[in-house]
Amino acid sequence: MELKLLHILTYLSLALVASYAALSPSSGQTYWNTKLPNTPMPKAIKDSLQPTGLTEDKTTSVVVGKGGVNVNTGKGHSGSGTNVNVGHKGVGVSTGKGHSGRGGTNVNVGHKGVGVSTGGGTHVGVGKGGVGVTTPGHHGRPPVYVGVRPGPSPFVYNYAAKDDQLHDNPNVALFFLEKDLHQGSNMNLQFVKTTNTAATFLPRQVANSIPFSSNKMPEILNQFSVKPDSEEAQILKQTVQECEQPGIKGEEKYCATSLESMVDFSTSKLGNKVQPVSTETEKETQMQKYTILGAKKIGNGKSDAVVCHKQNYAYAVFYCHKTETTESYMVSLVGADGTKAKAVAVCHKNTSAWNPKHLAFKVLKVTPGSVPVCHFLPEDHIVWVPKN
Repeated sequence: MELKLLHILTYLSLALVASYAALSPSSGQTYWNTKLPNTPMPKAIKDSLQPTGLTEDKTTSVVVGKGGVNVNTGKGHSGSGTNVNVGHKGVGVSTGKGHSGRGGTNVNVGHKGVGVSTGGGTHVGVGKGGVGVTTPGHHGRPPVYVGVRPGPSPFVYNYAAKDDQLHDNPNVALFFLEKDLHQGSNMNLQFVKTTNTAATFLPRQVANSIPFSSNKMPEILNQFSVKPDSEEAQILKQTVQECEQPGIKGEEKYCATSLESMVDFSTSKLGNKVQPVSTETEKETQMQKYTILGAKKIGNGKSDAVVCHKQNYAYAVFYCHKTETTESYMVSLVGADGTKAKAVAVCHKNTSAWNPKHLAFKVLKVTPGSVPVCHFLPEDHIVWVPKN
């Protein structure tokens, strides 16, 4: 049953490809250039503008017709690359390497269920945490990870963490105390993308045409062909519910369903002179020791910030919130294996309104309001700060 998560990742990312094919250049990119001229776009936003892997090769083509959506990404000999077909019979994905389609992976999702066959090189793993798909590097490219991690977001401060979330959860490593934010400090970290990396921004006019509320959930599930009792339905429901919950005292929150709406919310709170930044690492690694080489405060010396956390959803949705007494840092790190990272750290000076059972308190063994609590941002999250 968990394999069905692969269906929603593949099918919905293809729908986004079709949307972007009809809108060139991207409406989000155009709005960014108009609203925030000369403002560099952080990698987390670039990655959410369009599906990675479908823009690297010049031989990519997108065809939308009565039979559904066909996406072909090829390189080299006949049959190599990736072929995706969406039609009445479901979703078919084939990734080939070599001659005449030999090798690679074929995934078919239709009325009869899910079929996966691997002809070499691609691994599909299904576990309690969701679905992970890894494909080896191609012409020197790093492996690609696609993952879904169901469960409450650790960045929603009014939720209570369960005891079992302390085990095998990469988000646990993100939290630390402000006193440890200094050169030479060592931390065990694992930087991974924590959400559905296939989920990309919809243009605002498209996103606004799709319902996004709990009382419209049957319509939402129907639109994405998701069964109400499925695991992917629970993921969609949870994200919408988290967006609808009231914020804690001193928190202004908003769920952005498009890049345009994220820009509007952030600039409405901080003004048009803003600097959005995200964590960037040379590569994803396993849990390992990282050493802080240096930490620089960002944000024009002010304790104002809007932090936008990417959610697990069918398309790119960001949980954005502005909280009081928040300071942001850009932290230079190096891992035990030599991997370098520039990670965004957000420190909350006042946590007195947080749920006492929040994940951060369980990890750090402190109480609400006792000490400043900090956390690193995963690669697919963004912090917005004022600039001169």
